[in-house]
Amino acid sequence: MAIVVNLDDQRGGGPEPSLEPLQDLVADDLALVNKLILRQMDSPVALIPQLAGHIIAAGGKRLRPTLLLGAAKLCGYGGERHLGLAAAVEFIHTATLLHDDVVDDSDRRRGLSTANTLWGNKPSVLVGDFLFSRSFQLMVSDGSLEVLAILSDTSAVIAEGEVMQLVTANDTSTSEAAYLEVIIAKTARLFAAATRLGAVVADRPKVEEEALEAFGLNLGIAFQLTDDVLDYAADSTTMGKDAGDDFREGKVTLPVVLAFRRGDAGEQAFWRRTVEDLDQRDGDLARAAALMEGHGALSDTLARARHYTQLARDSLDIFAAGKTKDALLEVVAFCAARTH
Repeated sequence: MAIVVNLDDQRGGGPEPSLEPLQDLVADDLALVNKLILRQMDSPVALIPQLAGHIIAAGGKRLRPTLLLGAAKLCGYGGERHLGLAAAVEFIHTATLLHDDVVDDSDRRRGLSTANTLWGNKPSVLVGDFLFSRSFQLMVSDGSLEVLAILSDTSAVIAEGEVMQLVTANDTSTSEAAYLEVIIAKTARLFAAATRLGAVVADRPKVEEEALEAFGLNLGIAFQLTDDVLDYAADSTTMGKDAGDDFREGKVTLPVVLAFRRGDAGEQAFWRRTVEDLDQRDGDLARAAALMEGHGALSDTLARARHYTQLARDSLDIFAAGKTKDALLEVVAFCAARTH
């Protein structure tokens, strides 16, 4: 089956942007965070480190903790508080992945079988709860009520986002505004909390704290919008999951919202059958991608992502030039141009 969109057409020339500059700058701290994650994952209940280790060892970008470490570095922080908080952020993220895979009945993540496929739904949910609990232990250990408020509020918002997504699932009447609300809650708020904490631990002025929060929020929105496009425009080898998973699960992402709104009565009937009723047949995914291409839904979703990446870039204007700022700006470019 051919996927219609060529993401390369959306980008200019030059080398592909990468996370590596920022990862290199925070490599020593990130290694300490990874060790802390492994220690905090330990439990006398053998299934917990076994199942949690499966999803954590699967790799991933460690993007959220890396952003926290990078934001702290940008703010000139020289202590150690950011290490525990970076681990807490990664635990929150990993817990939501475990829960997401159960809710979505997913069988593949980052190229490997999901935990719920290997161990079942109940252990996955409970180990996700364990990781949430570990994240709160790390927050409390930091000793700051401000930090605790930021991360606990973020955890509550993420949970609300999960429920909002459940409500909008398979609903082709979902508006663009409603979908944006979901991805801000589910994805962008944790990005925002991670980057904001870099300024908080460094005790920087409120204006810098707010700038880094805006940076993370807009970056997270762009990251998710690009992910929406990848489900229809990338292959499973580069993506680490099966292309079309969102379509098969009936997720109403922005490309679906745009294609549905712009389609004629026959096309809207197709979306209701495949997304609302989940009555999917051979060739439906290819037709869905073709309809999105024909109505500019994928290119317009990428254009919206570029809008939010520009807002993210603008948020860093108050910070002095340097390697860390350059590396964070390259992360922005990566999130807009990524293929995985």
